[in-house]
Amino acid sequence: MDNLPTQELEALRYIQYECRDAIGYITLNRPDKRNALSADMVTELKLAFSAAEDDETCKVIVLRAAGEVFCAGADLAYIQELQGFGYTDNLADSTHLMQLFHQIYTLNKVVIGQVQGHALAGGCGLATICDFAFTVPEAKFGYTEVKIGFLPAIVSVFLLRKIGEARTKQLLLTGDIITADKAAEFGLVNFVVSREELADNVVRFARRLCTENSGQSMELTKEMLARIPEMPLEDSLLYAAQMNAEARGSQDCRRGIAAFLNKEKISWE
Repeated sequence: MDNLPTQELEALRYIQYECRDAIGYITLNRPDKRNALSADMVTELKLAFSAAEDDETCKVIVLRAAGEVFCAGADLAYIQELQGFGYTDNLADSTHLMQLFHQIYTLNKVVIGQVQGHALAGGCGLATICDFAFTVPEAKFGYTEVKIGFLPAIVSVFLLRKIGEARTKQLLLTGDIITADKAAEFGLVNFVVSREELADNVVRFARRLCTENSGQSMELTKEMLARIPEMPLEDSLLYAAQMNAEARGSQDCRRGIAAFLNKEKISWE
């Protein structure tokens, strides 16, 4: 592995991280377990996202997976282990996953999901918490928790923001598994492309963000989009105006406007 800043990251077992051409790749690497989530895997994902966020050579992050399945949700052995948990342990475990989803949602770099196979339950949440998601026509998506007496609790917070109440209810209350095309129609993913073209499409999209967009501007825009829904109308407008004013004084804005006025092509790498 490259670009791993600490011994802790160098010891990752279930996740791989590397950065190439300003794109940081975080790879789920438990293909024999269909990349199912366990407490250890969530810990490693948190470490990898922190590493990518701190990596000065990384501008955009791609979350992908090894094998045929993107992520099948919680690991069966781990689900069995949870049967012996009390409330305190269950709250700690739920908070662990919540922290990962919040970390991805508020990360200061754009996260692109490269979903090469089925994404179910917590795995579907992981795929759809990304800022953008590419998938293949064969992939299936679904939040199946209600079918086993569980709750799709944490992902509901983000889904309500992303796709609205009606579609969130349809997905979470039925637990239905849907096609990639339906996931795109609902707004869970952005692009459906052939398996052969998936990786190339993701790289081209990531490279376009790296070269055509200011990293600072994308960071602040992502921050605004996370914070504004929580605010009353007047507060959100004041916050937006303040962010606008601060951005105008930034080095990136001055550079971008100068290039625009001089009709010069600008590369943000």
